[in-house]
Amino acid sequence: MNPPKMRWSTGSCLAWLIVLAAAVKSTAAEALPSGPPSVPATFRGPVDGQFPFDTSLFRGVLRQGDKSRGIVPLVDVASGTELAGDYGIVSHYRLLDDRHRYGHAAWDWKSTARPLADGAVETAWVADAEHPFDLTAVYRWSAPDTLDVTTRVTARADLVRFESFLASYFRGFPQAMAYVQACPETGGKPGLLGATQQGGPWQMFPRDEAAVATITDGRWRREPNPVDWKIRPRLAGAMAVRRDPASGLTAVLMSPPQDCFAVSMPFGAEGHRSLYLSLFGRDLKSGETATARTRLVIRRGLTDDQAVALYKSYRKETAGKPAP
Repeated sequence: MNPPKMRWSTGSCLAWLIVLAAAVKSTAAEALPSGPPSVPATFRGPVDGQFPFDTSLFRGVLRQGDKSRGIVPLVDVASGTELAGDYGIVSHYRLLDDRHRYGHAAWDWKSTARPLADGAVETAWVADAEHPFDLTAVYRWSAPDTLDVTTRVTARADLVRFESFLASYFRGFPQAMAYVQACPETGGKPGLLGATQQGGPWQMFPRDEAAVATITDGRWRREPNPVDWKIRPRLAGAMAVRRDPASGLTAVLMSPPQDCFAVSMPFGAEGHRSLYLSLFGRDLKSGETATARTRLVIRRGLTDDQAVALYKSYRKETAGKPAP
């Protein structure tokens, strides 16, 4: 006996299509990698010259009165643990070119700050007798675990190989790594290379030979606190990592390769517990403006491969796009 023929009405077909689409959407959602909600947080304030925030994962403060020291404090909501060192996370530190160190640090250079309409905050430094350039930094939460920082410099005199040295100081986080090109220590392929004590007290990972020439042009011999950097393997990308096994948190600091010519750090367990990005590294004519982008992601349970995947995704996101 032949089975009866099925008769489908237009309404039945439409209903089945809706059910099928919902099932496909559900399956696709389940296949996506886990992560925090994508809804961005915003800064509040100013409150007594500071801009507090609570992303649901982290809470803290941007700016300390009239001083710009990045994010400090920074508290992990789940554990209540303080994550930031005294001089903050993503704070603008040394300002250098081939012949000068401009002041001690942007920490000590008078600046102002204002909230932006989208919940970001802009810090601004205006050129003066000691600093022949204007500097701005915009801090914006793009996700509860993701902070984007856009740094702009406008030269008011010619600058040669100008550098803004962006610093992040952590509490805990005794493991430090950089994303390097293939070398024996990474199994002959690009990967994360640990900054161990055997590599020297202070280690810098350059983008290329031109970056090495900039690093060694004498800028790091200038007082106060000169540094003798040990040059390490070349970067596969401008990414540095600190990991805290006690909490399970990993901090990933990254920039597009054209915006950052070196990443650096002391060996992992050294007391500073810091990461640094050397931004710009290019000549600027008077009146010329340059922009450098930075992203900080702090996430629990992040593996090395996942950290590299985050960086590759960021490179795709920023490729060919102007900074916001």
